[in-house]
Amino acid sequence: MSSERDRQIDDFLAQAGWAGAIRKPLAVDASTRAYERVALGQKGAVLMDAPPAAEAPPCPPDADEATRRSLGYNALARLAGPDLRPFVAIADYLTSRGLSAPQIYAVDFANGLMLLEDLGDSIFNREFSAGQNAQPLYEAAIDTLLALHEETPPDQLPARDTAPVALLSYDDVAMREEIGLLVEWYLPAAGIDDTAAAQELQSIWGTLLGQLPAPDVLVLRDYHADNLLWLPKRAGAARVGLLDFQDGLRGHAAYDLVSLLEDARRDVPAPLADVMLDRYIAGAKANAGFDEDRFRFAYGLLGLQRNTKILGIFARLWKRDGKPQYPKFIPRLWRYVDADLTHTEFATMRGWFDDTIPAKYRGDYLARLAAEAHP
Repeated sequence: MSSERDRQIDDFLAQAGWAGAIRKPLAVDASTRAYERVALGQKGAVLMDAPPAAEAPPCPPDADEATRRSLGYNALARLAGPDLRPFVAIADYLTSRGLSAPQIYAVDFANGLMLLEDLGDSIFNREFSAGQNAQPLYEAAIDTLLALHEETPPDQLPARDTAPVALLSYDDVAMREEIGLLVEWYLPAAGIDDTAAAQELQSIWGTLLGQLPAPDVLVLRDYHADNLLWLPKRAGAARVGLLDFQDGLRGHAAYDLVSLLEDARRDVPAPLADVMLDRYIAGAKANAGFDEDRFRFAYGLLGLQRNTKILGIFARLWKRDGKPQYPKFIPRLWRYVDADLTHTEFATMRGWFDDTIPAKYRGDYLARLAAEAHP
């Protein structure tokens, strides 16, 4: 970290009443953000360091597709990028609903710095590794989604003393751009040259995405076991701590559910996933107009969309960003994709995958290439 960035952080902490706090690295993720634990006497918090110039700009609320394309991937996929306002706005909205997002102690929007409540280390995945029974935690995570989905979120979310944040929709432009990552990054990484693949893939997806109902819930977009904390001393849905939701959009209720149950980084046993899907559906049936058949269709379609996207992202993290650890997750993603493609509604999509990415290029193919390149 540069001395100038350290000075900005020290000034930020001093203005927040944390001058002299001890800082220790906490975590980095697949984005440009980094985190530190800070301690001052008996007080503890988490510092989010999100350098404003490290990413492309976010999507303006009124931007058309051409404008979004000119701004870059963050605008196309409707990611928050360097803008901290969505995190603050969504965190405040979640806590207002009785859910356990971190409280925001201080924020410097201009310099990309935020001081957050420290919710601890009990990440779901760590709890599972320590021998915790997975089912109660997954049940709590399902109940948290049901609580979140009880209410249609407002179009605008307050963001402290800045302008309100428009809650944009997870529209087909964003979804199709994410899907395109498979052609842009996975195919070249696997050595597949097919110039017609992208256009054909987008045509198939356009037909399928047109069958989704209008978005009507807040979708956090990264709702899985590495972003959830177990807080057993809290009650009800608040027992699940929520992280990494700055890219939240108005979307379909099945999206976060499939993020949880088709987890890119850990195996969720099929019997457990089936029970949790049934648990969500049983709870959602209390809502007027809930259509189980259409929900299960959306669950399969959004699972296919998300896993296709992540195949591209993990290839990009390896080839562009020099992170060879990500291809090891790809075999699991292919298992999800192959299972999703068995749905009768996706026969045309299955044909595209079989023609464009034959079986020998799936499974652990990229993981083996990465291991050979980075022994």
